Amino acid sequence: MSLLFDHNLSPRLVQNLKDHFSGALHVRDLELRRADDIEVWRVAAERGLTIVSKDSDFHQLSLYHGPPPKVRWIRSGNCSTSIIEDLLRGNHEEISRFLENPEAAFLSLG
Repeated sequence: MSLLFDHNLSPRLVQNLKDHFSGALHVRDLELRRADDIEVWRVAAERGLTIVSKDSDFHQLSLYHGPPPKVRWIRSGNCSTSIIEDLLRGNHEEISRFLENPEAAFLSLG
């Protein structure tokens, strides 16, 4: 299962994290620049992607609908891309376990 970075995260994360999360995409890569949360949710579910976002709406969607898709909510507030990159790198093992668990729907980081 690959990652899909939401609008509110830098597209640079795809390149910067390819050593840990190969196959990661940004919504721009899927021409979802103007898509609303429901459309991003639908595409992620269809493609087997895990949404990574700072948007609490995806947390609500995961509680209401359950997986797929899985959601990783970055709760570190207003911070730099390098801090988010460090957070994802530092939690790589936890994220991998989350992705491998078919019952897990949501993971909060930050």
